[in-house]
Amino acid sequence: MALARSTGRLISLLRQNTRMMAGGEWGAGEGKGGGKGGSIRDAGGSFGKMEAAREEEYFRKLQQQQLKKLHDHHEHEIDNHEAEIKRHKEAIERHKKRIGQLHHEEKKHKKDDD
Repeated sequence: MALARSTGRLISLLRQNTRMMAGGEWGAGEGKGGGKGGSIRDAGGSFGKMEAAREEEYFRKLQQQQLKKLHDHHEHEIDNHEAEIKRHKEAIERHKKRIGQLHHEEKKHKKDDD
């Protein structure tokens, strides 16, 4: 359940950080590429385009970090589940061995009773 919640939160963040072009060219002035973006982007021109490019680079890097974190989380979960499987298999073997010992004792007592 915790995995589903954390995965859902990360996906939500990824969606929030995925930006779509609203028309026009990024950094070409106010209202282009997502609305008011500060005085440099409002002015447009090469500085506005450079600022928009830096902003997009930031969000791409953030998205990559989030994806890596999600990947690492899943790897950790897999490792934990594999360790649990190993512990369960060992417990099954112990129980089977104990059942075998009990059957042996039962046969021994039946012979003694005859």
